[in-house]
Amino acid sequence: MPENPHDPVTSGYPRDMVGYGRNPPDPKWPGGAAIALNFVLNYEEGGESSVLHGDPGSVSFLTEHIVTSQPARALTAESLWEFGSRVGFWRLWRLFSRRNLPVTCFGVTMAMARNPDAVAAMNEAGWEIASHGMRWNIAPPDDEAGERAEIAATLALHTEICGAPAVGWYNRSSARTYRLLSERGDLLYFSDNYADELPFWADIAGKPELFLPYTLEANDMKFATPMGFGDGEQFFIYLRDTFDTLYADGLDGRPRMMNVGLHGRLAGRPGRTAGLLRFLDHVARHDRVWVATRADIARHWRANFPPGRVLHRF
Repeated sequence: MPENPHDPVTSGYPRDMVGYGRNPPDPKWPGGAAIALNFVLNYEEGGESSVLHGDPGSVSFLTEHIVTSQPARALTAESLWEFGSRVGFWRLWRLFSRRNLPVTCFGVTMAMARNPDAVAAMNEAGWEIASHGMRWNIAPPDDEAGERAEIAATLALHTEICGAPAVGWYNRSSARTYRLLSERGDLLYFSDNYADELPFWADIAGKPELFLPYTLEANDMKFATPMGFGDGEQFFIYLRDTFDTLYADGLDGRPRMMNVGLHGRLAGRPGRTAGLLRFLDHVARHDRVWVATRADIARHWRANFPPGRVLHRF
């Protein structure tokens, strides 16, 4: 429904509730693919809340041993996160490397700095390493100057650690964050958004910026949330059904993008990796699949769908 300047409900409303609507564009995925499939491994362990990092308490979100914020170290919570970097990451890295599948890492800068071997392995496998912020799930500074400085420090250290600059951003963001990132002009895409199954352009302070929506449901984080996945089979079934539905959409002339979100401390547990392995076997039985990094998808979209006059709003 177009905006009616005389209607107080729609006039000046900052959100886009329409998107691509009834007729989304054909993304023209390479090779005539019916679906673009992106795997994201979130590398966060070592950048979470901890009194060791100057925080008021230990991490409790996306941690299977639920703890309340406390002004002391929660060693059990710490150990659950340590499993992700010590064991789980390597299990998932081997799984994707053996199949030569491209992966995007959402890398927390502080976390990656604590495990250079993991970063070297990502580079060895040719993964894209996008920025997941300096810290995990920590709100940006309240003041604009502080946030601008934090962004600059985050991306500079990312380049130093990874050997190449980040071209994508996924972190807790506000409209101000997008503007500050846009001012830099060195990012291909933003991903702190869940509003679509295709990339889209948004108006950020008068400048078009590309968004690649992510997922919180085809995501192993639901192993650590109420009413989430109970075992690897439930994880597999949800991923399979999501893939099959989107693949059918693609065969029907409406190709989409599917995200799969992973964490070493969650999907890296062996019983859950088994479910992911079954999903990879299922995908391999389909021929019209483009498995790509987010940077690949962003470059494809920029080349084939430059920003038009109608942009998403925030």
